[in-house]
Amino acid sequence: MNYDILISFALATIALAISPGPDNIYVLVQSISNGKSYGMATVCGLITGCLIHTTLLAFGVSAIIAANENLFFSIKLLGAIYLLYLAFKVFKSDSQLNLESNVASKKSLRGLFVQGFFMNVLNPKVTIFFLAFFPGFLFSESLSHIIQFYILGGIFMLVSFLVFSSIALLAGQIKSYTMNHNNSGLVLKWLQIVVFIGIAIFILT
Repeated sequence: MNYDILISFALATIALAISPGPDNIYVLVQSISNGKSYGMATVCGLITGCLIHTTLLAFGVSAIIAANENLFFSIKLLGAIYLLYLAFKVFKSDSQLNLESNVASKKSLRGLFVQGFFMNVLNPKVTIFFLAFFPGFLFSESLSHIIQFYILGGIFMLVSFLVFSSIALLAGQIKSYTMNHNNSGLVLKWLQIVVFIGIAIFILT
């Protein structure tokens, strides 16, 4: 078992979770608008949805690996290309974080949990991202691929939960910081670019 790969996966997940995206921005806005408990309900829904994607990935890609190693390499190659495409999209995007334009409608805690769950499960981009991200971090010659994908999924969900929860609990401070530091959006933008490119290189090498 290669623990260095697991550590690399966890660090990459931390960087991705911190980088501004639709999920953590939504958590931040819910927390700012409605309170920390509403942000946490959203977090729990989003993270629970990841379990569905992990299951689909574990059984689908494991079957592909068993059938054809060359096809599995093609998946990793396409995954790296997709990550480089994401890096390019972030590079072309605006670096400003505009929290005021996100309207957070008032829902019940259960309603926000359900909404977060379906936001994640029904988003095909999450499926594609999991397919691009996870296969390059298989870490053991002895464990089955299904178990390895579930371990990676568990790490991804735990790390994302901790980061997203911190965003929900520190929403007020985060908003104040971003408003007082105009370059914060630029720093987070380049963090995202570096992480996407770094993961793509890792997968290929």
